[in-house]
Amino acid sequence: MESSDEYRQRYARHLVLPEVGPDGQERLRRARVLCVGAGGLGSPVLLYLAAAGVGRLGIADGDAVDLTNLQRQVLHGMPDVGRPKTVSARDALLRLNPEVQVALHEGRLTSANALEIVAAYDLVVDATDNFPARYLLNDACVLLKKPEVYGSVLRFEGQASVFAPHRGGPCYRCLYPEPPPPGTVPSCAEAGILGVVPGIIGTIQAAETLKWILGRGTSLLGRLLVLDALSMQFRELNVLRDP
Repeated sequence: MESSDEYRQRYARHLVLPEVGPDGQERLRRARVLCVGAGGLGSPVLLYLAAAGVGRLGIADGDAVDLTNLQRQVLHGMPDVGRPKTVSARDALLRLNPEVQVALHEGRLTSANALEIVAAYDLVVDATDNFPARYLLNDACVLLKKPEVYGSVLRFEGQASVFAPHRGGPCYRCLYPEPPPPGTVPSCAEAGILGVVPGIIGTIQAAETLKWILGRGTSLLGRLLVLDALSMQFRELNVLRDP
């Protein structure tokens, strides 16, 4: 347990922000955030949330670290190849901030376990890389009235938004009502991904998560932020709730 002096030192740059301060830092400490995916998007999300002092972080992922991951999944290193991503991620986060509680949910989210897992958290970050998991996670968040911070990436492009129908905003199905037919959208393994792109989008997801917990600023609720990293341009699209 950190002393009060160590606590003030660790979070000094937060504590001097009027928008955070001691009360905001305490809100971060009490927050419970689930990150589904500990890969390219999950890496910056989890690192920045742990560094910020989010008190309880859940990590859901069913994959092991592969050599091809290391080009973009900066939570992991060479010694982690072959280890479960959840375990590798936990070790990295505790090295960064030993005060954070880390809960591991190994294996994939399914219709049998999604509601139980999501129910234990205040907010969910979608750092998945496949459509079945994305739609399942969206539906669980809608049913349980949990805000969801969304991100996706492919090649040189990325998207980010916040979904919260219980707060009057849209959900993922308002944007994309049905999954695309199998084989019509290539995976990152098939199409490739510039390693820094999930870093940019994941960092935006982390910022949206912290703002939501703090109740500060204007979130991406109702807005889809689209990145083209080749031209380094952002576009913003309005997303309406579909009743």
